[in-house]
Amino acid sequence: MLLAAGCAGRTPDTGQTPDTDGKVQKPPAQSQSVSPVEPGEKKGPAGLVAATVTRVVDGDTLVVRLKDGKSETVRLIGVNTPESTREVEPYGKEASAYTRSRLDGQRIWLERDVQERDHYGRILAYVWLEPPGGVDPAEDVIRSHMFNAELLLKGYAQVMTVPPNVKYADLFVQLQREAREKKRGLWGLEVKDREPYYVGNARSKKFHRPDCEYGRQTAPDNRVRFATREEALDAGYEPCNACKP
Repeated sequence: MLLAAGCAGRTPDTGQTPDTDGKVQKPPAQSQSVSPVEPGEKKGPAGLVAATVTRVVDGDTLVVRLKDGKSETVRLIGVNTPESTREVEPYGKEASAYTRSRLDGQRIWLERDVQERDHYGRILAYVWLEPPGGVDPAEDVIRSHMFNAELLLKGYAQVMTVPPNVKYADLFVQLQREAREKKRGLWGLEVKDREPYYVGNARSKKFHRPDCEYGRQTAPDNRVRFATREEALDAGYEPCNACKP
């Protein structure tokens, strides 16, 4: 069984973040524009926006109602769960069910990063189950109170780093490593077809099989060679969804 976290798109990997090849059923998390916070959204002292989850789309995407009554779609920052809508990937249904069991109907708090929305208009956020009580919460608080971190720790998601939203990127890689070493969730699935090496793109933060067309077209200055799949994951790279390394 082969697992992939899902590239944001499938155009040739030339050093720029790709868009789409029409196969992904939900829009990617990457964004090329920033939208301001709406006047009705009040931020607290820790930069949080209170909301209530009205629907869980899948493992990493929610629909929420804000304090002013406005409905918004939220895409979790820094994580990517397997697909579970019209395209179903291994462990996608489990990830979606887990997010629904934890968040559906619940009050949450949204923390923004540098880039507040993607070009689909979705809010990009870290989801807190309880307010952390500060701008820079301690690691134990993140582990116990942030849902993005919980998905990684329990093996329902893989790291997906999309600059400039990188506030917790290094910690997220650490949490993913813990889950993988303990074979939690999706990390307990069998991975076949090991390659002699893998090709990473330092700009898009994705890695590919050596014969992948997108990996081959990575600009030389952005090419990174990884001896193993685990080495690429530990460096914070996500698997290409075309070649599924």
